[in-house]
Amino acid sequence: MSKTSPMVWTGRVLTGLFAVFLLTASIFPKLTGMKVAADTLSSLGWKVDYVLMIGLMEFTFIALYLFPPTAVLGAVLMTGLLGGAMATQVRVENPLFSHELFSIYLALFMWGGLWLRDPALRAMLPWRKNEA
Repeated sequence: MSKTSPMVWTGRVLTGLFAVFLLTASIFPKLTGMKVAADTLSSLGWKVDYVLMIGLMEFTFIALYLFPPTAVLGAVLMTGLLGGAMATQVRVENPLFSHELFSIYLALFMWGGLWLRDPALRAMLPWRKNEA
């Protein structure tokens, strides 16, 4: 049995933190019909009718992201969803660092976790040192 590197374990931890945060703070409230999910979408100018659909998309994308053969597809789809969330925050002129850029913070966790745990992604997107 081969030993898993600390880099891969760090990637798994980042992936887990991202998934747990999204599941508890966003997906669960939407899929269970919690009032806070409807209130939040409504305050951002979205119709409350979209709560379940957005929750189902988030759940599907996180499931794809957590399953290694479809992890990159899940990350790409989740990135699109996070981009839409960011555009909504910009449109309603919410604060920059706490609201507008929050999707970027989440994406960094998501892609960072995937990059650290997936050698194929690291090969495709290598981290290079400036050799001067």
